Amino acid sequence: MLDTLLRCVAALVVFLTFPLIIGQTEHKVMAHMQGRLGPMYAGGFHGWAQLVADGVKFAQKEDIVPAGADRRVFQLAPAVSLLPYLIVLLVIPVGPDGFVGQAVDAGLFFVLAVMGVGVIGKLMAGWASANKFSLLGGLRTAAQLMSYELPMVLAAASVAMAAGTLSLPGIVDAFEWYWIPWQAIGAFVFFTAGLAELQRPPFDMPVADSEIIFGAYTEYTGLRFAFFLLSEYAGILVISALTAVLFLGGWHGPLPDDLGWLWTVLKTFALAFVVIWLRVTYPRLREDQLMRFAWTVLIPLALVQLALTGVIKVAIS
Repeated sequence: MLDTLLRCVAALVVFLTFPLIIGQTEHKVMAHMQGRLGPMYAGGFHGWAQLVADGVKFAQKEDIVPAGADRRVFQLAPAVSLLPYLIVLLVIPVGPDGFVGQAVDAGLFFVLAVMGVGVIGKLMAGWASANKFSLLGGLRTAAQLMSYELPMVLAAASVAMAAGTLSLPGIVDAFEWYWIPWQAIGAFVFFTAGLAELQRPPFDMPVADSEIIFGAYTEYTGLRFAFFLLSEYAGILVISALTAVLFLGGWHGPLPDDLGWLWTVLKTFALAFVVIWLRVTYPRLREDQLMRFAWTVLIPLALVQLALTGVIKVAIS
C-alpha cells in the first residue's frame, strides 16, 4: 500500500514539474530562435522568472463565465482536458525492474484510450462557451481527432506486433537496436499524429488565433485558461515519453541499468525540444492541408509500416 502511494506521489510530482520545465524551455528556445527580447529579461539572468511572471499574471486575472454559457460544463472542461495526462503518466515505465507508477497488462491500449478523453474537454469548452468561434474551434478539434487517431493507433499496433505484447514495460524489454530503422516510419507517424492530437503547430488550426480568435478557449480567462496551457505542456511530455518508450528503447542506452531512468528522461526531453523546434520553424497548415496530410500521407505510411512489421516477423519466425 505504501509502495503504491509513493509511486502515485512521484507521478504527481513529475506531472506538476516537468510540464513547467518544458514551458520554460519553450520560452527560451523561441526567444533565441526568433530573437524575442522580452522572455530574456524577467528576473535578471536569462529571464529565469518569466514562467513565474506568467503564473502571477494568470492568477490575478478575473475568472469570467459568459452569461449564456452552460456554467457547470464550462467550468469542468479545463479539468477534463488536463487530468487524462496524469493518469497516462502513471503507466509509462521510466526504468527497468518495475520502475513504473502502475504496470498495466494492456498498457498500450489503456494510454491511447485515456488520451482520447482529453479532447472531450476541448469539445465541452467549445460547446459550453455560447460563442460561435469557440464552437467552430471545438468542431475543428473533433474533426482533427478523427483524422489523426487512426494513424496513431496503427503505428502503435506495429510496435506492439514487433514486441508481441501490449504491455509498455514488455515492449521496452523486447526492444532491439535494429528496431530503430525497422520502426522508423511508425515512429514518424506516431510522433506526428501525437502533435496533431495536441493541436501543436503546425497542426494548431483549431486554435488559430488570427482566424477564430483562440478556438475553444476564446472565453476562458485566468487560471482556467492556464489549465488548458498546462494540459498542452503535459501532453508534450506524454507524447515524447511514449515515443521514447515505444520506438527508442526507453531505458536502454549506454548507461548502466540502474541509471536507465536517466536515459528515458534524456530521450523524452530531446523529443520535447523537437516539438518546440517545429513550432518555431513550420507555418500553420490550412484545414484542407491538415486533413489531406492525415488521410493521404500518414495513414498509408502507417499501413506500410504495419505490413513491413508483419513480413519481417514472419521471416524471423
